[in-house]
Amino acid sequence: MQNTDQLYSTYTILLQKAADINYASAVLGWDQEVYMPPKGAEYRGRQLATLASQAHEMVTSDSYGNLLKELLKQQELSDSEKRNVQLSFEDYTRNKKLSPEFVEEMSRLQSECFNTWIEARKKNDYTIFAPSLAKMIALKRKQAELYSYKAHPYDALLDEYEKGATVAMLDPIFAGIREQLPPLLATIKAAPQVSNECFHHHFPKQQQWDFGIDVLRQMGFDFEAGRQDYSEHPFTTSFAPADVRITTRVDENNYASMLWSCIHEGGHGLYEQGLPGNQYGLPLGSAASLGIHESQSRLWENCMGRSLAFWTYFYPRLQKYFPQQLNDISLDTFYKACNRVEPSLIRTEADEVTYHFHVMIRYEIEKALLENTLDIKDIPARWNELYGQYLGVQPKDDKTGVLQDVHWSHGSFGYFPTYTLGSFYAAQFFHQAQKDISDLHTQITTGELSSLLHWLREQIHQHGRRYTSEELCERVTGQKLNPAYFMDYIRDKYSGIYK
Repeated sequence: MQNTDQLYSTYTILLQKAADINYASAVLGWDQEVYMPPKGAEYRGRQLATLASQAHEMVTSDSYGNLLKELLKQQELSDSEKRNVQLSFEDYTRNKKLSPEFVEEMSRLQSECFNTWIEARKKNDYTIFAPSLAKMIALKRKQAELYSYKAHPYDALLDEYEKGATVAMLDPIFAGIREQLPPLLATIKAAPQVSNECFHHHFPKQQQWDFGIDVLRQMGFDFEAGRQDYSEHPFTTSFAPADVRITTRVDENNYASMLWSCIHEGGHGLYEQGLPGNQYGLPLGSAASLGIHESQSRLWENCMGRSLAFWTYFYPRLQKYFPQQLNDISLDTFYKACNRVEPSLIRTEADEVTYHFHVMIRYEIEKALLENTLDIKDIPARWNELYGQYLGVQPKDDKTGVLQDVHWSHGSFGYFPTYTLGSFYAAQFFHQAQKDISDLHTQITTGELSSLLHWLREQIHQHGRRYTSEELCERVTGQKLNPAYFMDYIRDKYSGIYK
């Protein structure tokens, strides 16, 4: 009979081996999006499917389930050990609902979908992607049924990314957006528009890259424990806190395309590097949720990276990289350009006010797909209709419309709402950070960003999955998520920019 220490050691070894497989799979997934030659797609899909199936079998076996049940009875576990076991048992119960065959099928389909999405984007033709997407949606509906749900099939998939999130919770949040953001947007549109002409010159790729690396270093991203590369769609992945990969893309004729993607992914990367390494493979070594993850990227991208304080320090440095393009542009003009509000087509390049309409459009389409009230062939038309309704713009083609995001090719249905939740958490966290660090604004204007990173490490990163998003928010700020912080933040910011 094993004692508590032996049981916990057995549990740790098993979960860390499963993590080894999952992270090896993540390396292959990263390579698939960054370096893999096109002809390798079929074999890569097979490799990823095999690894996914193996890892799934390890964490759904009856012997593992029995081990967790035995550990749950142990009184000698520390608080952290007990929390790891509790979370693992929740994961086990959920994972057990999916067979190894289903997991393998999903992994194969994800590779197929991703590669057809790449081809469809290159040829600007949604019909190339549609057949794979149809299979993916059918499989996601099946997954929702296997997970089981009470009110809406979308709830089952939301829970993968944001534990406890439901349609009943999100609908009022998006209703608030529909109520409060259009009047603000109308007021801004009625004011004289600020110019962003300074972004639309020729900005050589290498200088953009070099400045982005400098900003990431200043933020605290550890290049001894991570790297940045190019990809079709910017993303972050982690193989351990000591090996975090971020990616970006560059448009030499639109500087805005690269920099904020770089800062955004850098925020994700800092969170991954701040997770406790001694909890590798265990729940407390993982991020709290995608909403909290997104709060970190949006805090750095927007609350910091689009602030006047941030550019007071960084703009003179940017001018040295691009003297011909920016020397005659004032800091005030550049700052306003960073925050120009204008309804647009591309979510990742949207301003802070219109961004949430992009998320809401995807949320409404995903719900309809899971409900089976929207046909695959009708997605582009519905997409274009909603863009016209909410933003008054129309995609000129599939690439700037329905094909712009990678998420559906990964099967990531339920992911998009975390972007809005993350922005709301970011505003609330940043408000608290300014209270706790009394001279934070002054520090930022001098390029001193380490105090903020230390605050995030202490308040958020170190806890891993110990708390739910709501619990963590209440612990850090004294209250649960309150969208009023975000609304106050953007009203204050944009009243200054648009007078």
